[in-house]
Amino acid sequence: MSDSQHTQTHGHDHGAHDGHHHGGGHHHHHHQHSGPAAPKFWRRATVAVVLVALIAASACLVQVRSGEAMVITRFGDPVRVLLRPGLAWHLPVPLETAIPVDLRIRTTSSGLQDVGTRDGLRIIVQAYTVWQVKNDPQHVQRFIRAVQNQPDLAAAQIRTFIGSALETTTSGFALADLVNTDASKIRLSGFEQHLHDQIARQLLDSYGIELVQVGVERLTLPSVTLDATVDRMRAERETIATQRSAEGKRQAAEIRSAAERDARVIKADASVNAANIEAQAQVQSAAIYAKAWAGNPRLYDLLRSLDTLNSVITPGTQLVLRTDAAPFRQLVEGPPALPAAADGPHP
Repeated sequence: MSDSQHTQTHGHDHGAHDGHHHGGGHHHHHHQHSGPAAPKFWRRATVAVVLVALIAASACLVQVRSGEAMVITRFGDPVRVLLRPGLAWHLPVPLETAIPVDLRIRTTSSGLQDVGTRDGLRIIVQAYTVWQVKNDPQHVQRFIRAVQNQPDLAAAQIRTFIGSALETTTSGFALADLVNTDASKIRLSGFEQHLHDQIARQLLDSYGIELVQVGVERLTLPSVTLDATVDRMRAERETIATQRSAEGKRQAAEIRSAAERDARVIKADASVNAANIEAQAQVQSAAIYAKAWAGNPRLYDLLRSLDTLNSVITPGTQLVLRTDAAPFRQLVEGPPALPAAADGPHP
């Protein structure tokens, strides 16, 4: 009886102990599931907040590239301009918006324009412009406001300006200043500079566009102008030919005059020399005559008479003279007897 009671009591106690242990185990299991749930939730919430912050930060971050400006607009109105390449911040959309503006160089052609020159002739000109948005905040904002950051719209405005400038500039130049066979007379660089000065300030003040260069891309002549140009060139050539012909004649006259002057000088010198020689010959002849006369006066008279006859009588001369008159007496009387011959021994 006592053993069975003891057994039952022990079993009861054991059952109670098991029940207590089971209850305790159930309570412990409850603490194991409900305790770590809060840290996981907060960890996930923190990650989500960080992600949202990073996304918001990236939406507020803007990169400025080289060769462009970044305009920050607030509700559509430009508030600041970023020019230095790199990263910059702005308020999130829709509070602020970043708009990139291209600052690189662009070219625009005017197309063919029929314009009139100062001398009333028509020419066809096509000009080109090299331009860019000026790299400073004031002009970048001006470009945004004027053409809404549309380069094509800016190019259209430039074509309008250059068309008007071509008309007014060409009217101040003659055709010969633009088309000429003499390169030294062409004023094309002055024409291009005048075009630049006509529109550069207007483009900068109105659109924030800096005009880097203006040049003539093409220049042609209509048929009427071409004919007039050919006639003008022909007249210029004829004028040049006339001038050169006159210059040649003038030089020929100078050469001829110089030759005649030299010939007169040479002839005068020759005459002087001849006179000198003749005078010397006469002196020598007189000396010889004097010596001959001193040696034999009668022989001298005979020789002089013969010289006179030689100079007076020609093959066709007919003379009727006294034979006893000199110098013809010698023909009748013959040569006088020489003293040397009379005194000398006979053979």
